Amino acid sequence: MKEELGQLPKKAKEKHVENKKFFAKLKKRPPKKLDYIMQELHEEEFERTDCLNCANCCKTTGPLFTNSDVERIAKHFKLKPSQFIEQYLRVDEENDYVLKKVPCTFLGSDNYCSIYEVRPKACREFPHTDRKKFQQINDLTLKNIAICPAAFNIVEEMKRKIKL
Repeated sequence: MKEELGQLPKKAKEKHVENKKFFAKLKKRPPKKLDYIMQELHEEEFERTDCLNCANCCKTTGPLFTNSDVERIAKHFKLKPSQFIEQYLRVDEENDYVLKKVPCTFLGSDNYCSIYEVRPKACREFPHTDRKKFQQINDLTLKNIAICPAAFNIVEEMKRKIKL
């Protein structure tokens, strides 16, 4: 897995122009069954992929924290939302709450998340490959394929399956 993760940014960069063109066409003319296709590809990939063997998303990037996330996680720690924010978060250039540092503070050495049951929405939905109206998140997907081997594989399979 370590070798695969080391190669992932390079592979994503090599495919970037091809993927960008594909996504531009996808946005203009999404297939009628795109949501169904993406759900199927996502499920097939995650039958083969165990995130606990990787956790690259948690090691290299941090999620956005919504106000609901902050309230839920603060409650879990028996903190006031302001205390949780002060201890773990910062405001980024887009005025969103993000982790002060990566790797994620809540990631254990065994790749388990210590707040899994109350984790942020962005973590629950990552890598967003089963999202409805998938064609609306092209830029996010282009970033995620450089981070997540499963997202990379899903996009490659998607290009084989959907002829534009």
